Amino acid sequence: MAMTLRLTDEDNAKLREVSEREGRSMHEIAVTALREYFARQEEFRADQVRRFLEEDAELLELLSR
Repeated sequence: MAMTLRLTDEDNAKLREVSEREGRSMHEIAVTALREYFARQEEFRADQVRRFLEEDAELLELLSR
């Protein structure tokens, strides 16, 4: 699915600079950044669930009865 990404002039200039420096397209850099963001969010949520299960194990055990 196609979409338009609207950037400020400053962000666009930074993205173009990185693109030229790394020899990668602006599209590739934006997609990579999004995928890294999604992965960090998934890891954060998983860590929160793990922490909840560990910290509240006793409460969860009581509630399951």
